[in-house]
Amino acid sequence: MKSNEVVTLRRDCEGTLIPAGTKVALRKGHEVRITQSLGGNYTVVIHDNMVRIDSKDADALGKEPISSSKGIKLTGNRTIEELVWEQMKTCYDPEIPVNIVDLGLIYSCEIKQLSDHGNKVEIKMTLTAPGCGMGNIIADEVKNKVLSIPGVTEASVELVWDPQWNQSMMSETAKLQLGML
Repeated sequence: MKSNEVVTLRRDCEGTLIPAGTKVALRKGHEVRITQSLGGNYTVVIHDNMVRIDSKDADALGKEPISSSKGIKLTGNRTIEELVWEQMKTCYDPEIPVNIVDLGLIYSCEIKQLSDHGNKVEIKMTLTAPGCGMGNIIADEVKNKVLSIPGVTEASVELVWDPQWNQSMMSETAKLQLGML
């Protein structure tokens, strides 16, 4: 969800500078402007810099941490593959208010049953720009959310650059959200 709320940090916390991907220390008492809160994470602006604050530090913003993996159950006709795609749709590029699936960043998702009755999920994804320092952070978020699914015991996320991402890979939903239709 897009926002423009200004809040004062309630405690020190760590953030990630966008798009560089470097960690920064944010100090209690500083004002930040929340520009996006999606997938449990927050994008804020402080001193003209965009910074991502993870859900685990939502309380520093005066917000409740949200776990998009909370309460995942393999029930009814829902398959592990459906749950994996649902989880990936809770991951967002911190600069774009559209999930990574609708952005067209997921190139493949394979589920392999392991001999111990668990499942391994192998994902290949890309980024909107090859030089984005947020790549490993987004990939780790995808991996952790997929690992939260019952029955998934292993997961890997590989960043790939071929084919190079372009706007034609976005879903109609993404294009509509971004005013491109």
